[in-house]
Amino acid sequence: MSVLNARSVNRATLARQLLLERANVPAVDLVGRLAGMQGQEPKHPYVGLWTRIDGFQEGELDRAVEAREVVRGTMFRGTLHLVTAPDYLRFRATMAPVLEAGLKVLGDRGAGLEPDKVVAAARKLLAKEPLTFTEVRDALQQQFPEVNERALGFCTRMLVPLVMHPADVRWSWTANSRFTPAEEWIGKKLHGRAEPKELVTRYLQAFGPATPADFQTWSGLQKAKPLFDELELETFTDEAGKTLYDVPDGPRPDPDTPAPVRFLPEFDNVLLSHAKRERIIADEHKPAVFTKNLRVKATYTVDGLVAGLWTTEKKRGVATLTLTPFGKTLKKTQAELEREGSALLRFLEPDAKSYALVTVG
Repeated sequence: MSVLNARSVNRATLARQLLLERANVPAVDLVGRLAGMQGQEPKHPYVGLWTRIDGFQEGELDRAVEAREVVRGTMFRGTLHLVTAPDYLRFRATMAPVLEAGLKVLGDRGAGLEPDKVVAAARKLLAKEPLTFTEVRDALQQQFPEVNERALGFCTRMLVPLVMHPADVRWSWTANSRFTPAEEWIGKKLHGRAEPKELVTRYLQAFGPATPADFQTWSGLQKAKPLFDELELETFTDEAGKTLYDVPDGPRPDPDTPAPVRFLPEFDNVLLSHAKRERIIADEHKPAVFTKNLRVKATYTVDGLVAGLWTTEKKRGVATLTLTPFGKTLKKTQAELEREGSALLRFLEPDAKSYALVTVG
């Protein structure tokens, strides 16, 4: 088997993630190419699309959400994702074991919980009108007074196919969005059977070359090795001798391909979709990015690797982008960061009176 060095793996991943060169494609198409985008908070996918699409305007995603072409719901790893409507319908059944297993985290809080009964009651409630989870919990608590209200809400979130109902606000969703049945919102039925092998292929197209453990990390599905063995995939080894799998037509650019500065939002999937993340971030920098309260900070990359953090704020009309580099920044890189950062700041704060960029540390 051919050996792919670390730089080759990095460039292959960046190419699939549209982080080597912005694409001129519709936002809906790119969400599909990425096999979904982590959507823990509504703003993050907008930033992720901005950094990957040439000339992306947030109104394009707004319109796709309104047209029900993309939806936001619980999917991979049991977390909120922005996915195309066809992908939600196609892969929700595939994700069912992951979501069902998620109930184990309830522990003692799940005492007395009867999932089948809760699911039936929740479906009946949500069939009437979209509801926030506070409203869902309150209504279910009246029917199941002996069960922990958080357990009732979590059971509903994991087991009932729901998507978030958009609102007329920036970034399309409020902090306490309403939920509605996915089939009713999209207007089509869920695919009836699991398609794990197809999902493996989609994963490799977006994140490969990779291992079965990487796929498991991204999806939450376990025991993936037999799925890889059943597919016609190319195989390589990394520098440690581990086997990497890839789709035959997956892009694997020259390892010397330039990688421009890129700004990634919080929770970007490129940082979350491999068992070991050295292809995009050095181990020494992970504690600064992955926090103890399970947040993943916004980062920027230099030469294809995470090189620092970024935050923005707007006070009295002044929008400021603050960069926190992990090491020394070359003058050429600093100039590139300022150009790209200024464009990002104008995307995020188009109504600011003035703009500033600050580097700390």
